[in-house]
Amino acid sequence: MTVGIVGLGLIGGSFAKAYSNHDEHKVLGYDIDKKVMESAFNENSISGELGENNIADCDLILIALYPKASVKYLENIAEYIAKDTMVIDCCGVKGYVCERCFPIAEKYGFTFVGGHPMAGRHYSGYDYSMKNMYNGASMVLVPSDLQHEKTIERAKQLLSPIKFGTFTVCDAKRHDSMIAFTSQMAHVVSNAYVKSPTARDHDGFSAGSYKDLTRVAWLNENMWTELFLENKESLLSELNCFIKSMTEYKDAIENDDADTLRKLLHDGKMCKEEIDGI
Repeated sequence: MTVGIVGLGLIGGSFAKAYSNHDEHKVLGYDIDKKVMESAFNENSISGELGENNIADCDLILIALYPKASVKYLENIAEYIAKDTMVIDCCGVKGYVCERCFPIAEKYGFTFVGGHPMAGRHYSGYDYSMKNMYNGASMVLVPSDLQHEKTIERAKQLLSPIKFGTFTVCDAKRHDSMIAFTSQMAHVVSNAYVKSPTARDHDGFSAGSYKDLTRVAWLNENMWTELFLENKESLLSELNCFIKSMTEYKDAIENDDADTLRKLLHDGKMCKEEIDGI
């Protein structure tokens, strides 16, 4: 098949390298950074530049840009996309993107499916992309109609060369609610936690706990600002829940309330065991 990939950073670059690893697939790519395009050509991650003149040749188009840029790109290119092409975005929020992209696809007659590959690395950019980054990972799919099995199966078939381990199909609201908890909250808490003045003197006093909790404090502030604000409602719900729980711990410690503190700690331990095991 012919695959078009827009945005050749960590996400798009990894898709390009995975598809181009199979000789039977042709990969066309586009990135605003000419040095990235040059690297992708030199490494044979792409065989041509994606544009208005050849986008209709694509069986699948993957948009790996920030949410607003993804919507803008689709608005600008939609008239050139063939009706039998499937377009899948790779953004970390689905409500904002799907709400705007489903009508565009309907207007021009092609199929749009929201997507979110659940894999990544500490660093971003094409230089850190890998052909096997998605091997065994989960891919979230958000179709316009959850009952449209033909669309879902076609998306899975088009993505099969990537070797995802599982596919999770849901609506945009569920995706954004779950991502606020599993990803966005982790980045907020980690980023806030490391701001303690004590952090500057932690050397020699820290082990796995500190590293685990601060791993995602180093982030792309531009991308995460956009993701947080586009998922404001779900993220605020999780933040309010977290702040309420933290206040309970704080009050118990301030009041030397050992019984309450012990119960809070026990309840948290049991929640972890019930959800994930020990």
